[in-house]
Amino acid sequence: MAKAILMAAGLGTRMRPLTETMPKPMVEVNGTPMVETVVKGLLANGVDQIYVVVGYLKEKFAPLAEKYPEIVLVENTEYTVKNNISSIHAVTDHMHGDDFFICEADLYVSDPSIFAIPHKQSCYYGVMVKGHSDDWVFDQDENGRITRVGKYGDDVYNMCGVSWFNQQDIETLRDCILKEYEHEGHEQLFWDEVVDRNLDILNLTVCPIERKQIIEIDTVDELREFESKLLG
Repeated sequence: MAKAILMAAGLGTRMRPLTETMPKPMVEVNGTPMVETVVKGLLANGVDQIYVVVGYLKEKFAPLAEKYPEIVLVENTEYTVKNNISSIHAVTDHMHGDDFFICEADLYVSDPSIFAIPHKQSCYYGVMVKGHSDDWVFDQDENGRITRVGKYGDDVYNMCGVSWFNQQDIETLRDCILKEYEHEGHEQLFWDEVVDRNLDILNLTVCPIERKQIIEIDTVDELREFESKLLG
């Protein structure tokens, strides 16, 4: 079995006006909230507890938690003043004793079998992008171990919002997050930057998937376009 952390505290400004009254993960795609596609995929593939980190319009997640008893809502009280390191920090008390998925909550998972892929070591899920990419990417050594997590790259795997950490590495990540919180400047960090700073003690590789298996929808126009494709 495994557990999961879903990061759902953000403002979702790029999807306004829909997110003026609804947090982005709860925006429906073809009748289903995006976050629910992630939840269903995790529960169908061996995850028995899901910590959903909420902040903006947190009360809107209550129906989801009522529908799925495996969900525990955890409030990030710092989401307006700190970067998403604060969402991982909010669940550090729970990051032990099991393997963990860490997922963005504003994804549309079209192929839930991605959560059933067996892993020999901790990994980020990645989509290969040929040519230059301005997004978050992974550099790897000749053995496939991730040597950099950061923006910009050429012919590399791009981050797609899902990662998996074995028990040892999730506890190491927890300790690294807590250490960063002791230093001024942590407020601006993405949690992935904490991973990047500790790749000497976090042994990570890339789990390749296809773009069509996880759809990232950032704007209302992208949402409408995707729904039109679903309807044929």
